[in-house]
Amino acid sequence: MSTLSLEHLIQRPKTTTTSKSPLILLLHGYGSNEEDLFSFAPELPDNYFVISAKAPRPMQPSGNAWYTIHWDATDGKWSDDKEAIESRELISKFIDEAVTEYDLDAENVTLLGFSQGCILSYAVALTYPEKVKNIIGLSGYVNADITTAKTDLSAYSHLSIFSSHGTVDQVIPVTAARQIPAYLKNLGISIELNEYPVGHGVAPQNFYDLKNWLLKH
Repeated sequence: MSTLSLEHLIQRPKTTTTSKSPLILLLHGYGSNEEDLFSFAPELPDNYFVISAKAPRPMQPSGNAWYTIHWDATDGKWSDDKEAIESRELISKFIDEAVTEYDLDAENVTLLGFSQGCILSYAVALTYPEKVKNIIGLSGYVNADITTAKTDLSAYSHLSIFSSHGTVDQVIPVTAARQIPAYLKNLGISIELNEYPVGHGVAPQNFYDLKNWLLKH
């Protein structure tokens, strides 16, 4: 669809005003696709223009990834940070393209990412805070190696973050997510991690909480 850098699905706002619509950009997890989080779209607040982006790296036999995860006999599981940084730049560029293409409010962009999409949401927002207002980070963590944090912490003063994780997540342990508040505190951002008694997924209560949070931000 269209000529933008990432393939994507859109849902136009159910309510329109004379002002430009805010954007919520959905970033799916490893091995999934743009259809996955788009199932959330009808339940999101009516005033948002919703875009669900497809990660650029096709996987076999199906699905897509923002970057490769290697399972190595000697090094164990490791992520390709070079590819992750490429995806960070691609998402950053795509935000600009989408705002222009669909005439959206550049001052009101929310990133909603799950797992690998969550990791990229933090990387994009902390590297380019001028492009993002809100982060909804689900079942992921901050990878400092793919994040270029600002030294002038006032750059983050407008940023609001909802962070959540399942306490019995076997894909990304909750211990990884529990490091997020301390990392962000060093950048002058205060958040609480919302924990739910589930695995690597989004519990109904989690979705209800993030939707209520979004209505306030």
